[in-house]
Amino acid sequence: MDKSMKNKKIVLTGGGTAGHVTPNIALLPKLRELNYEISYLGSYNGIEKKLITDFNIPYYGISVGKFRRYFDLKNLTDPFRVIKGYTEAKKHLQAIKPNVVFSKGGFVSVPIVRAAHALKIPCVIHESDMTPGLANKMCISAAAYVCCNFPETVKLLDNSKAILTGSPIRNELRHGNKIAAYDLCDFTANKPVIMVIGGSLGANSINETIRAALPNLLDDFQIIHICGKDKVDNMLLPLKGYKQFDYVKAELKDLLAIAELVISRAGANSICELLALKKPNLLIPLSAGSRGDQIQNAKSFESQGFSMMINDDDLTVSLLVDKIHELHFSRSNYIEAMGKSNQMNSIQMIIDLFEEFCI
Repeated sequence: MDKSMKNKKIVLTGGGTAGHVTPNIALLPKLRELNYEISYLGSYNGIEKKLITDFNIPYYGISVGKFRRYFDLKNLTDPFRVIKGYTEAKKHLQAIKPNVVFSKGGFVSVPIVRAAHALKIPCVIHESDMTPGLANKMCISAAAYVCCNFPETVKLLDNSKAILTGSPIRNELRHGNKIAAYDLCDFTANKPVIMVIGGSLGANSINETIRAALPNLLDDFQIIHICGKDKVDNMLLPLKGYKQFDYVKAELKDLLAIAELVISRAGANSICELLALKKPNLLIPLSAGSRGDQIQNAKSFESQGFSMMINDDDLTVSLLVDKIHELHFSRSNYIEAMGKSNQMNSIQMIIDLFEEFCI
């Protein structure tokens, strides 16, 4: 029998943020095509439950505790939640009997991966950032494979486990409707489009600087600005060639289709989407209040020739305008470099790892 026709079972996990869930969602069409029975383990009421609900997949909740490097009174109680979550995960896994577990990270994944390891169920985990976060650090020893987005990460980890795959990207992002996007924005096809993305909550420094730069940019470019919830500037709504959104969902694929350049933070999933779509990009990584992973991500993409970078602390109107023009002039070089990347076929590479455990 063709192994694609066998009864194969996989448990997906990951949660806490959308970035720990959307790559799992990107795997679903191919997993279904290969006849996998798919289940999802996550927290009782986390974002992962909300995001997975639309996909008609059995969902099982467990108790979750957070691991912190700083003092917090919850550090006294969360270990008991983790122990409870481990027990619940073990019970669910024993009932499901999956061939393999795939973890996209987040603290919810730790008891699940450790429980799977105790039950001798193979685990494949995915690390988005260049250096593993605390949750994944606690799972690496229990993993059969660690999928990575950056060549630097592979060098940091055990070579027998670490594989450069890139991040699974939703296939629909490749099929945007340009006509729909031009109509939505009231743009013309005769002037290049820049898309500015500050993340779901927006990025004040990027928002303020791009708006201050509009007089220097709108003669040469049209600008789509996804500025974050409640961050639309109503005074600028009548401005021709500048279209603001607080948030986009279904329209994203269409807007990306007309974007020649993208200005973005440097979250791992976002920049992997830009790589997969071969969109020349200018990254302005989050610095304050972060563990520095976005800065590392941006530096890696810059060194590989995929991106241009500005440090958030260095961001000025004149620097932004200069970098945008420089990026636009040399965009073909970035497209060529991205086209040569080994991270362009991530879904198939990751599923090939699952198939090893389904023979």
